[in-house]
Amino acid sequence: MLAVAAVALFGLAGCADRPNDLETYYDDPTPTSTPSPTSAGAKPPAPAPSRAAAPRTVDPALALLSDEDVAEEGVHPGQGKASGCLGDPAGAAQRSASWLYASGAVLSHQVSAYPDRMGADVVAAAKCEGRPVTLPPQPGVSAQRAWCAGGTCTVWLAKGNLVSVLSVAAGTEARAMDAAKRLSPVVAGKLVAQP
Repeated sequence: MLAVAAVALFGLAGCADRPNDLETYYDDPTPTSTPSPTSAGAKPPAPAPSRAAAPRTVDPALALLSDEDVAEEGVHPGQGKASGCLGDPAGAAQRSASWLYASGAVLSHQVSAYPDRMGADVVAAAKCEGRPVTLPPQPGVSAQRAWCAGGTCTVWLAKGNLVSVLSVAAGTEARAMDAAKRLSPVVAGKLVAQP
């Protein structure tokens, strides 16, 4: 019986500071004072840590040319590492492939996925020997540059954090340039198809 009386007393005490007006009874009482976050000794709440979106990682193999993509060139898979001005993909996931023409010319392709920077920045900072050349702009890419040095022409394309580099080393610059022009839309198509 004593326990029931104690519960009733605490229940009534909880309502003791509210006026007995049924129209306002259930409204929140007006706060008497709120502590200021700048009062002495009080620290403002720390801001929530921002969670910057991590760069989306795309497998560079998805944008790499396949044997079917270059079949019309009449090439067969090469044995060597990709050559030409392919850059230094330090810190990037990378895939490369090469093919040989019957004439002995070499077609190389390299795709790099940078986890910490955008491909357009990598292309803008690229330095290749030779003279810059202009190729038709490829739709859907964020950056494009090309160079020829002797009989080797190199095309750099970017989308997102991917950089796709095509290099053709032929007997003459004209032949290398012709192949680079033919294959640039194929390389761009593979790159643009990536999410």
